[in-house]
Amino acid sequence: MTDLKRIHFYKMSGAGNDFILIDNRQGLIDADNCQELIRRICRRKFSVGADGVILIESDPEVDFRWRFFNADASQAEMCGNGARCAVRFAYLTGIVEKKQMAFRTLAGIIRGELLGDRVKVQMIPPRNLQTDLKLRADNRLFRLDFINTGVPHAVWLADNAQELESIDILHWGNAIRFHPTFQPAGTNVNFVFVEDSHHLVIRTYERGVEGETLACGTGSVAACLTSTVRNRVQSPVEVKTRGGEILTVYFEMFGSPQDPTTIRFDEVYLEGEVKVAYEADLWTETLR
Repeated sequence: MTDLKRIHFYKMSGAGNDFILIDNRQGLIDADNCQELIRRICRRKFSVGADGVILIESDPEVDFRWRFFNADASQAEMCGNGARCAVRFAYLTGIVEKKQMAFRTLAGIIRGELLGDRVKVQMIPPRNLQTDLKLRADNRLFRLDFINTGVPHAVWLADNAQELESIDILHWGNAIRFHPTFQPAGTNVNFVFVEDSHHLVIRTYERGVEGETLACGTGSVAACLTSTVRNRVQSPVEVKTRGGEILTVYFEMFGSPQDPTTIRFDEVYLEGEVKVAYEADLWTETLR
């Protein structure tokens, strides 16, 4: 990367998840060997700072493909809020000239639609639903649900809003994220309070960021789906994120909660605002 002087980028936010987006269709960045670059530009205070980096590349079958990197340079199969940012970025920069588009991720093909400054994306079919998992982490017993909404998510339901607010996310999120039950890949961890049948509040410990983020799209979807299995919510659900913004999750559930093995989800969508913070050039001399 030493021959690069500047990298043009957009800084965007999806419900508080912030990302650096780069048009990489010309191969400006070697996506297979850019881990150190990713870690450096995601460092807050020293560089741009972000929860992750999204590289947009060409694809022969759909509108584009992305390479998504967490702040620690690990690649993630999917990111709901990142997907929404990618849709608006592709339209704003002319990569895609229509407001409905499809792009390739490691989790599969994602379809999105631009609705003004809001973006709605259709999630891939969720899988690996597991309910009522009981595991002990650091001498505390947790009752969890688990589902993969493109990436793995564990969900814990708080009894009340105060319990959700007071829980030590860094400690317990880390303990569950690295629990042997979820190895070797690990899991994201969502702490949730259900307010009523169409509203819940969420806090998320994100794998790859290794801390709490202001929002998590795939985690919000996971929280809604596992909560509906418990007969606590029904579609659509408004999810209040840690950053205070609202994500809306739509879905259809088939099967019986009495027999989780029969359950499947279809027509799963995530919708919310996407904001452009700025566009600029990154001077790579700051990354040495």
